[in-house]
Amino acid sequence: MDSKDDRDKEWSTSLPYALCHFSTSGGAVAVATAFTHPLDVVKVRLQMQLLGQRGPLVGMGETFGRIIKVEGVRGLYLGLVPALTRSTLYGGLRLGLYQPCKYLSDLMVGSTNIFVKIASGAFSGALATALTNPMEVLKVRLQMNSRRGLTGEIHKIISEEGFRALWKGVGPAMTRAGALTASQLVTYDESKQALLKWTHLEEGFHLHLISSFVAGTVGTLVTAPVDMLKTRLMLQQDSRGPRIYRNVFHCAYQVVLTEGAGALYKGTGVLPLLQE
Repeated sequence: MDSKDDRDKEWSTSLPYALCHFSTSGGAVAVATAFTHPLDVVKVRLQMQLLGQRGPLVGMGETFGRIIKVEGVRGLYLGLVPALTRSTLYGGLRLGLYQPCKYLSDLMVGSTNIFVKIASGAFSGALATALTNPMEVLKVRLQMNSRRGLTGEIHKIISEEGFRALWKGVGPAMTRAGALTASQLVTYDESKQALLKWTHLEEGFHLHLISSFVAGTVGTLVTAPVDMLKTRLMLQQDSRGPRIYRNVFHCAYQVVLTEGAGALYKGTGVLPLLQE
């Protein structure tokens, strides 16, 4: 075990390390968001189709084509500004806070085992999600083809639904962030060890690629229902009038009751390409 002096020294260097992580990871996530944003628009449209109804679902390709035909290519980039803002802050905060959380846990319990790492990752992800939730709400509202623009949408939400409406869906959003971090960390590590043991793969690109694919797939299956519920709650309008969903549990109940259990996985085909 490291001595207290070693841990103190490591902690003293964590702040500049965190700032470096914040800038580099935030920038990287923003670049990735710019490329994958059209898929995010398609995902939100898929999650909102047949609201409260059962029936044949429109696929990803057909939805993509409809957006271009009716709204033009511009329709694939609705909500891009809040998406980039959110990605920069979220990516920077989640990864930037991870190391300080891990070092703080080391100082408190004297260990940085896998459970501490999972808890640190889940906490940093959940905190980053809570802080950036208003940008996520604005993003999904604009992605549903709001014609008010960013400032108009902000004014509408605050004037008609109240300031708290910017944090709609924050519960499932934080749950998703924690579950995604935990599931990806554990699955990646375990699949990597299994591949090293049971196949001829060695440390390198192919091993990391396959392990990442497995982790992304498992992360999608675990978080897809929560992501769909988050979108539904964020898009629920006027909090002063009658609401379809009272809370996340009522939302899940109503979706399963009126649309079937499979509705919780609407948009799943797009999600592996959008995991943060």
